[in-house]
Formats: sequence, structure tokens, C-alpha cells
Amino acid sequence: MSASSSEKMSPAELRATIGLAGVYGLRMFGLFIILPVFAFYAEDLPGGDNYTLVGIALGAYGLTQAILQIPFGWLSDRIGRKPVIYLGLILFAVGSLIAAIAVDIYWVIVGRVIQGAGAISAAVMALAADLTREEHRTKAMATIGMTIGTVFAISLIAAPVLNQWIGVPGIFAMTGILALLAMLVVKKIIPDPHISRFHSDTEVSPASFVSVLQNRQLLRLNYGIFALHATLMALWLVVPLTLRQAGMAASDHWQIYLPVLLLSIVLIIPAIIYSEKKAKLKQVFVAAIAILLIGQILLAMMFDSIWGTAIALLVFFTAFNLLEASLPSLISKIAPVGAKGTAIGVYSSTQFLGAFAGAAAGGYLFGTHGSSALYMFCGSLLIVWLVLAVTMKSPAAVRSRMYPVGEMDIGQSRELSRQLAAVSGVNEALVLVNERVAYLKVDMKGFDEKKVIQLLGEKT
Repeated sequence: MSASSSEKMSPAELRATIGLAGVYGLRMFGLFIILPVFAFYAEDLPGGDNYTLVGIALGAYGLTQAILQIPFGWLSDRIGRKPVIYLGLILFAVGSLIAAIAVDIYWVIVGRVIQGAGAISAAVMALAADLTREEHRTKAMATIGMTIGTVFAISLIAAPVLNQWIGVPGIFAMTGILALLAMLVVKKIIPDPHISRFHSDTEVSPASFVSVLQNRQLLRLNYGIFALHATLMALWLVVPLTLRQAGMAASDHWQIYLPVLLLSIVLIIPAIIYSEKKAKLKQVFVAAIAILLIGQILLAMMFDSIWGTAIALLVFFTAFNLLEASLPSLISKIAPVGAKGTAIGVYSSTQFLGAFAGAAAGGYLFGTHGSSALYMFCGSLLIVWLVLAVTMKSPAAVRSRMYPVGEMDIGQSRELSRQLAAVSGVNEALVLVNERVAYLKVDMKGFDEKKVIQLLGEKT
């Protein structure tokens, strides 16, 4: 038996991974694309003078996404992955079209709520797990995950240009049409799974909720992603207006966003390599939060300068992108080996909840007390996060591994789990009979994979 991760993905696995990444990316594009331009659009919209409503409209998708993401994942276990994805894309398209024809801010909020109700991320991840072998699943998930960052960057750059060409209603209509086209991708390109089963590494298990919610280290990370996205969404209420006030036309804002995002990506690469190779993940993580706080302070101070705002955005997004890359890795290292999917599901829901809370609270503070109150709110969130990060335990330098196993009873699986846990370099091991998978958490150095493969081979 061989579980070598060096073996290439099959054509079907590649097609499934790329197709699902595209579907997920198109949906996230529709959620992100209005961030840099919505504050301008709302100025001419009935009710748009109420910044609390503007903030709610901006972040409303996050509330329904947070509420429905996990239930939609469970629904996909019952009625199938693709039907749930179709349902989610239809809801997203309906919400987009409602927002496109909205006559006031209230109908935009309705559209954004329905957009968020198309919560397909859990079903997409479950389908990716169904269609990829254990040794390639991490690569598939990473590909889908990287799509989010790529789409976010593209949306910030494209939004000002698209806004000039077709306006925000046109952008909403375009994303609705893209969602309908994504259904064709699901139908024609993504294969149907031969077997669909529960996967502990990608799906939420009700039995694991208590252990995940009681894990203080995971709670710190959940607060972190909440604070990160709350800050991000709140800032989108003021940053576009700041650039315009400093003298830059809204259609030219991409000239700031493009170099800032490209340079920030280049800057984080050495930090990511250093943190992984030198096992300095906590140190880099804490430094990134501190830099994020500095970037947020600079944004508050440089509001009257285009160059000052650009420098502040570079500092902010360098830290933001580094934290976006680091947090999922920390979740994987800290989560119990059999509850990784549950930990990621709770983390993801908290992220969307932060997007809603940040936009709504930011809109209220900006509208009633001005930008200084908004910046103080964001700064307070980040200071609390910095304290929590400084006092957290350093995560073990471990990685997750998965191996297929043959049929066995509960007693055999427990004995195999015990034997695997005793192998050099294995921190945790769990063999699940119903999934026919051995989940391992292993040291980055000193892991005896040959012994693991030998043990697994003896059991097949």
C-alpha cells in the first residue's frame, strides 16, 4: 500500500478541484465586488444617507452565510452535494438580481441577505472531499482556499472600473448571471461522486461541537478571524471616501489597490516560509496582528493624503494577507485530529459573522460619531486580539496526514489508532471505520512515514 503525496492528481481530481474552485470563486467575487464602490452608490440611493443601513447592506450577506453555512453542509449529506450547490447558486442569483433592481437601500439589504443565504461553501468542500483521494485532499482544499484571496484581489481592482462602465446595479446583475453560469460548470465539468460520505477533515460533526467550542486556543483564533473581517468590512465604509476626499476620482482607485495588493503578496512570502521552516508561527502571527494595528492607525492619521493612505493600505493588507494565510494553518495544527472539519466550520461561520458585525457597527459609528469612532472600534478589536495572541500557546510544529484504510471493526480501528500513535513523529492518530480513513497529526521533522504505511498495509 502506498499513500505517497508525490503522486499526481488524476485528471478527474484536477477537473473537480479546478471546477469547484471556479464555482466558489465566482460566488465570492459576487460578494466582494461591491466593497470598494458601494459607499459611493449609496449616496444617491433613497435611504443611503443612513450609514447604519449602508453598513448593514454591505455586510448583510455575512449574517445569513454564518447562520446557514453549517446547516447547508448537513443538508448536502442528506440530499446530495450538487442539489445543495444548485440551490445556493439560485439563491445567490435571485439575491443579486433583487439588489440590481433595488429602488432603495432596504431592497439592497434584502438582496444581500438572500445572496448570503446561498451558503454553498460547506457543500463545495464536502464535494471536493468526495472527489479526491485522501493524499490529495489537502491540495484540493488549498486550491479552493487560494481562490478566495485571488478573487478578493481581482474584485478590488475590477470594481472601480466596472462601476464606471455599468454601475453598481450592473455589477449586481452581472454577478447574478455568473452564478447561473456556475451551475453549468457544476453540471458539465464537475464529476458526480461515486460514493458520498461524511469527511471529518472537511465537514462539521455535531458530536465535535462541544470539544471545539470549549477549546480555548481555537476560541482565540475564532475571535481573531471575527476581528479581522469586522475591521476589514468597517474600513470599506471610509477608505473609498478618504481617497476621494484626498483628490482621487473613484474610477482611479484601482491605481492604488493594484500595486498595494501585488506588493503585499510579495512581502508576505518570506514571512510564510520563515514561520513554517523555523517553526515560528506564533511569533510571525503576533507580529502580523501588531502590523495590522499599525496599518489601521496609519489609515486614521493619513486621511488627507493619497500617498499616505496608499502606504497605510500597504501596511494593512500585508498584515491582512499574512493573517489570512496563517489562521487556517493554526486551526489545523490546534484542532483535535478527528474534529478538524468542525473547527474549520465554526471558524468560517465566525468569519462571516465578523463581516456582518463590522459593517453594521462601523456604519452606525461612522454615521453617528464620525470616522474617528469607527477607527477606535477597529483598533479596540485588534488590541484585544493582540493580547489574546500574545498569551496563546505556541502551536506544535505539526502537519495533518490522511491515509485510506480497509474494512475493519471498531476494535481493530482502536488498536490500529494505538499502533499509529506510537510511531515516531506521530502526535495524534485516529482511525474512523465509517470513513475508512486514518487521520494523523505528525511532526514536521522525525516522522516515520514508512512505518505508518507498513502498519496500514498489514491491515488491508
